[in-house]
Amino acid sequence: NLGLIIVDEEHENTFKQFDPAPRYNARDAAVVLAGLHHAKVLLGTATPSVESYFNAKNEKYGLVSIEKRYGDVLLPEILIADLRKARLKREMKSVFTPLLLKHVEEELNKGKQIILFQNRRGYSSFIECEVCGWIPRCKTCDVSLTYHKYSDKLECHYCGSTSNVPSNCEECSSSRLTTRGFGTELVEDEIELLFPGTRVARLDLDTARSRKKYEQVLYEFAKGKTSILVGTQMLSKGLHFENVSLVGVLNADNMLNFPDFRAHERSFQLMSQVSGRAGRKKDRGKVIIQTGDPSHPVINFVKDNNFNDFYRTQIEERQAFAYPPFVRMIKIVVRSLDKRVGENAAGLLAIELRKVFGRRVLGPQAPLVGRIKTYYLSQIILKIEKKASFSKARGLLADVIQNLESEKKIKNVRINIDVDPY
Repeated sequence: NLGLIIVDEEHENTFKQFDPAPRYNARDAAVVLAGLHHAKVLLGTATPSVESYFNAKNEKYGLVSIEKRYGDVLLPEILIADLRKARLKREMKSVFTPLLLKHVEEELNKGKQIILFQNRRGYSSFIECEVCGWIPRCKTCDVSLTYHKYSDKLECHYCGSTSNVPSNCEECSSSRLTTRGFGTELVEDEIELLFPGTRVARLDLDTARSRKKYEQVLYEFAKGKTSILVGTQMLSKGLHFENVSLVGVLNADNMLNFPDFRAHERSFQLMSQVSGRAGRKKDRGKVIIQTGDPSHPVINFVKDNNFNDFYRTQIEERQAFAYPPFVRMIKIVVRSLDKRVGENAAGLLAIELRKVFGRRVLGPQAPLVGRIKTYYLSQIILKIEKKASFSKARGLLADVIQNLESEKKIKNVRINIDVDPY
């Protein structure tokens, strides 16, 4: 007797299961399940996904807006710290601008708590030889290894493999190896050095691998046992701390410049959500966003809490370049232990698909990470217009793959199909 399904934070990309199969979005599955039972679905969020808001604007969904925060609490004041200017003036202290450090010190003196957000775990993004530029890479994935200080290991964030930190460069034997980029671990270390005696905690996948540890970190922060909490996007998920008066976003540019059509949407959602952790009771909170591009439209939409204009720019771009919600996407990933075999199979599959779908087929091309767990990857994107029959398109796709497999034109490869790969 199912009557209601509530999907909280419906915009979250963690509702999407990418691997292993079945590849589905729990939010969309909830809508289908409710339809089967003639039940209602309530999608709740402060930063709607573009698709859900599009459905609401087009009256496929009902729309109920809450214009004020609970208890009439004011939205936080958002300040922009210019990273480029601070670096040129040599005013940076480690990864912190003078503006952020000034406000951290002020809030600590008031007995307030602070959240620092950096959406990358580990100590540094990678290690590099200063002489020849060599970077340690994973042996089974096409990615650089991330340095983790707590374990003093290099770790691959795709396959989980670890290795010891080299003492010398493998290319030129130089001992001049240095860290590049930064993650939550480095932020935690540096903030402890800048504010000695201040209790700092970290919340990311490394410190919260178990539910017990995760809850312990949050419990101690909620009780005021720690003053500064450093973390990844785990911090943005609806947490309520009454004494938090300041949130610092340490590097907005990493999110904004990610090569994905949803990069601006994800950035707006993450920055808005983590900003909402500040000033949740009486006093108005502050948010400081560090960026090298203060004039970036998304930064200013976040600053002005202007979701409607942000949505308008996104929907115009999506329509111009044929992205969801105006089309449905199917991602076909060809995996092979042999790079050439995989590329040939993907090329042949793309040719056959174009005979059926024409210009709707994009690729094949190597994804952002071209090899994971020894398998080389090639991907093809298929865009189907909303007005076209999706079930027919799915059947035609299955026929093309089946025909190629039966004729043994593609062999020694694995093909994964991901519908709505977002």
